[in-house]
Order: sequence, then structure tokens, then C-alpha cells
Amino acid sequence: MRILGIDPGLQVCGYACVEAASGRENLIEAGVIRTVRSELLEEKLNRIAEDITTLLKGLGPDIVAVEELYSHYAHPRTAILMGHARGVILQKCAEAGVAVKSFSATRIKKSLTGNGRASKEQVQRTIKTVLALRDLPEPSDVADAIAAALCCANSVGSIVVG
Repeated sequence: MRILGIDPGLQVCGYACVEAASGRENLIEAGVIRTVRSELLEEKLNRIAEDITTLLKGLGPDIVAVEELYSHYAHPRTAILMGHARGVILQKCAEAGVAVKSFSATRIKKSLTGNGRASKEQVQRTIKTVLALRDLPEPSDVADAIAAALCCANSVGSIVVG
């Protein structure tokens, strides 16, 4: 099973493709989609849409795991802007006919570390261990995307993490 994990973002959107088979997981590709700060919102969304389409075609995932949005009440505008990016991602998955599963950040962290409030560093160290990586996955957007993919694999019973 090939899973594309996505950490939605308007400026930086993390992605990671994980292949899970026979109780083993392998990182195929990971990176970020970046937009230009000076671009208009619609231009940023278009860039994200184009890059997601390219990833879906190139990586051929069976399922896409997307982190759900959360926002502190002090920053509702951030949640609204992030919602735009997430909406574009979901629409492109639907257009490509790829199933989507959404996971909260706490569920993703609990799936990997056993602690829903784990720090970013704990998540990165767990990913490094589980995937036998030489280095910690960076930036954190990539680590979050890998974590979403591994959580999805764990939830559909393809692998056991932790």
C-alpha cells in the first residue's frame, strides 16, 4: 500500500510518500511545496493545486492521509487560511479519485509515540527510528507529513508502529 501523507500549509506544505507492505514501511519520497510570500492567495492555492496534482500522478498513492486543521482561538485567521490550502488538497484528491483519510494532530502523535501531546522532536526521533533514517526528518512540515502517512498505515492495519 502506498500512502501520501500531507501536512497542509499555505506557505509550506509538507508531503511524504510511504510504502507499507508485509509489516514493513519504506519512505519513497518526502519534501515541501513552497509558495511565494508576495503571491496573492489565489496564486498560492493554484501552485499548491498544481503541485498536488503532480505528486498524485507521479507517486500513485492508494490513499492520502491529511492532517486535520486546528487553531488556537487567538488566531482564527490562520485556521481560515490553512483551510483554503486543505480544501484545495482535498479537491485534487477527489478529482484524481484517491481516497482521503483525515487525522487530528493528537491522534497522529499518539499513533507514533503513544503520547498525543508529544513534542515535534519526539515525533521526529520516532520517525527516524521506525524508518531507520540516518538523520531526523526536517523541516517539521516533512516530519508531520511522514507521521500522517505512518498513522494512516497503522490505522488501516498495514503496519504496527511503536
